[in-house]
Amino acid sequence: MVKRRVRVKVCCISNTEEARIAVSLGADALGLVSKMPSGPGVISESDIQRIAATVPPPISRFLLTSELSVNAVLTQQELVRVDTIQLVDEWSIPNLKQLRVSLPGIRLVQVIHVVNECTIVNAARLSPYVDALLLDSGSPEAANKELGGTGRVHNWSISRQIVERSRIPVFLAGGLRAENIEAALTEVQPFGVDLCSGVRTNNHLVQEKLRAFIDAVRRWECGQD
Repeated sequence: MVKRRVRVKVCCISNTEEARIAVSLGADALGLVSKMPSGPGVISESDIQRIAATVPPPISRFLLTSELSVNAVLTQQELVRVDTIQLVDEWSIPNLKQLRVSLPGIRLVQVIHVVNECTIVNAARLSPYVDALLLDSGSPEAANKELGGTGRVHNWSISRQIVERSRIPVFLAGGLRAENIEAALTEVQPFGVDLCSGVRTNNHLVQEKLRAFIDAVRRWECGQD
């Protein structure tokens, strides 16, 4: 197995101090959450813009959006000015094509909620139209949609199959923490990992938890021959 670096995305960043801590500990990307039907980490678009402006390159800045229309996302991006848009709800292919044309140079990441074996087919269907997939736990069909931030682990064997078949990078999310990340990496072999609740207490980022998580990721990397 070829040794490779796993990208770490720290989500639910709520202020510039959390952004600074995450970057100082080695995060590759930060997730900034706009309005959602449920879940943690939501901040205003003006706060997202302010935090994103402080993040140095090459750290990626992800806007998490639950919007489903091209115009709505364009309006958000005009204000927040990030380099990556994470679509937490499932977009139609025509809209993905239009968004791609409308946002040249901005990376698009489609969240895939891992529910059952049909998720594998859905991931393959959408992957040609985005730059990366992010596999997460959630209940997108619920009356009050869960579109991430659940703190729950999903079926990693399904996620592994998606990774094996994907021609684009795949991030793994959903209930990841220092205690299970090495097992998750071994099982799924993702391009990157994404976490929120696993490094927080009472919705606040805990530096020691994040350090332990990133240390576990780097330890796993060093164990790959």
